[in-house]
Formats: sequence, C-alpha cells, structure tokens
Amino acid sequence: MPSLQPYVNPRYFVILLVCLIPLIVGLLRGRRHRNYETLVSLVFIVLMFAGDKWHEGVALVVYVIWQLALVTGYAHYRKNNNAYWVYLTSLLAVILPLAIVKITPVFSVHPSILGFLGISYLSFKAIQTLMELRDGTIKAIDPLYFLRFLLFLPTISSGPIDRYRRFAKDYNNVPTQDEYLEMLRKGVRYLFQGFLYKFIIGYYLGTVWMPRVAHVALMQRSASGGTGITLALVAYMYIYSLYLFFDFAGYSLFAVAISQFMGINTPMNFNQPFKSKNIKDFWNRWHMSLSFWFRDFVFMRVTFFIMKHRWFKNRVRIAQTAYLINFLVMGFWHGVTWYYIVYGLFHACAIIINDMWLRWKKGKNLPSNRWANALAIFVTFNVVCFSFLIFSGFLNTMWFTHAIR
Repeated sequence: MPSLQPYVNPRYFVILLVCLIPLIVGLLRGRRHRNYETLVSLVFIVLMFAGDKWHEGVALVVYVIWQLALVTGYAHYRKNNNAYWVYLTSLLAVILPLAIVKITPVFSVHPSILGFLGISYLSFKAIQTLMELRDGTIKAIDPLYFLRFLLFLPTISSGPIDRYRRFAKDYNNVPTQDEYLEMLRKGVRYLFQGFLYKFIIGYYLGTVWMPRVAHVALMQRSASGGTGITLALVAYMYIYSLYLFFDFAGYSLFAVAISQFMGINTPMNFNQPFKSKNIKDFWNRWHMSLSFWFRDFVFMRVTFFIMKHRWFKNRVRIAQTAYLINFLVMGFWHGVTWYYIVYGLFHACAIIINDMWLRWKKGKNLPSNRWANALAIFVTFNVVCFSFLIFSGFLNTMWFTHAIR
C-alpha cells in the first residue's frame, strides 16, 4: 500500500475533506465528534507511514510511547515535588530522540532508525509541555489530550507549532455556529491562498526557474576569483528566498485551513515577512510559531539562567549572549552542517548589530518617513535573502563539489 503524504497533491485534499464532512456537520450542529476525529487522524497517520515508510511508522509509535511516558510521568511527579535534577533528566530524555536523529548523519551515511516525518515538531510540543509543567503554568496532563495535541493531524509533519494550553482550550470548547461559519470561511480562503502559494508560485519558482538559474551559476563557479559571485548567483539567491517563502507559507496555510475545518485555531506561521523593517521585526513575522517557541523556551531560559548565575551584570551583554545561543541552537536544529550553523551565527550577529543600531539612533534626529521605511525594508530584505542563500546549501554545492561538465 503506497503512503499518502500530507498536502502534496489535490488527491490528498479531496480524500481528507470528504472524511472530515461528518466532523464539519457535527461542529455546525454544536457537537465535536472526538472519537470520529481520532479515528480519521489515526487512519491518515497510518497512511502517511504505509508502504516503504513503514519503518518510520514504527519509529513514530516508539517515540510517542517514550514521550507520553516521560511527560505524564513528570506531570505526576511535579504534583508534589520539584527537584531540578529530575526536571533536567526528564528534559534531556525528551530531547534525546531528536538529538540522535540530528547527530546521526555526522557519523553515518544512513539516517537514524529513530527518524520519521515530523519528529522535530512533535519534539517541540513535548519539550514545551514539560517546561510549562516545571513552571507550573500547566498543572496536569490528560494523557489522551496530550496524545491528540502531539498527533494533531493538520500539523503533524511540519507545524505550525501549537501550545498545549491553547490547543486544550480549543479542543475542550465547541465554537458557536456563527464562530464556526467564520472559521470555515477563513479555512476556505487559506486553502485557496495555500494552493496559489505552493502549487502555482512555488512551483514556478522552485521547479521551473530555480534549476535553470542554479545551472548557470554552477557553470560560472570559477568566476570572481573562484568565489562564483555572478549575476546568476544573485538571481538564485532571490529566487530561492521567494520559493522558500511561498512553498512553506503555502504548506502552513494548508495546515491552518484544515485546523479551522476541525474547529481548532492553529496559529499562523507568516505575516508578510518581506515587509520587515529590521531583522528583529523579521523574526516576529517569519515562521512565527518556531521563532516564538525559541524566544520562550531558549532565549528567555538562557537569559534567566545567565542572570540567576550572574555570568554578566550588563543587560546588553546578557541579551547578546542569549541571542548567540538561541540562534546557534536553531542552526544546529536545522542540521549539523557548516551552512546551517553559519546561518544561525549570521542571524545572531544581525540581530545583535540591529540592537546596537536601535540603541545608537535613540535621541538622534534621523529622518523617519516613507523613504526611510522603504530603505529599511530594502536593506532587511537583502540581508534576509543573503542568509537564505547560506541556508540553501547552494554555496556548499558550488564551492565543495566537483565541477559540472
């Protein structure tokens, strides 16, 4: 039986939407058919890992049992205890499968047997749940709700990353008919917008134009003293950046649209990121569920840790160190390769420089008009596109692989 991958072709949408009809009718009548929703989700998850992906399905089952035992076990412990070493051990155990999957390619040409589609996004959910149990913002975990949160079908493969408390609140409530009709309206709009982004604009950028420009750039790899800096490389940088946005934003819109049909307000992932006026503004608009996750569970935790242990007294140095660690972790999460790590360092440096600029210009009589805003957007757009060129790995191909003939 061939696997059925999420959002890759119209057939997937037709089958999924037909299966969701009883759920949609139920929500219109003020009822959430949880058992039916669970059944549909399980069927589609099984189909995702059918055929030659069966081993990923086995890895998913083992992973879910592991995370369920850790999170519910810690939740039970946390009711009456709060030892730091228990929390740290539990947290490291929750992170362990993802860390093994990410590190394995460094030592082996074969991927880890623990890997499966969506392991990163499931890990983000498990980590934040455990951390919020430690904080006390989550008081208890219902194992069944946690499983539904972890395996929520629309977001299982690539997010957006929801939060347990927000998801549980939606899942426990049934929207009124008017509220649900508005959700359906939004869902239909997001679905068509996603089709436009991913299957039309993303297709032409990624399948038609990008390979042609990449070929020309590779043919000129010896130009500019061997750096390969040519107009073709610059064109590749812009086309890849736009492709990355339209492809991923299209996918995210599909996930949000299907969530709306299921009566869940999954958070949006993008908010016109190429209109950002500086790099900090960019991270408040690009892949927001991920950047906010890193802000809350890496940046803020590192900042608090440094302040508690008094590594520095200077708040600026604390923030700069936290930015550096935050984006380095993000770089390593993308993969243990030089270009992902440099991508993380690049954004850390960019946001530190951006902060220095914002502090410097305070009190200065600098122009603030539409031309200044346009210049800020232009500079930010080009900085971001250059970072995506690093992220793409194309420079690695151009500089460190054999020349094409």
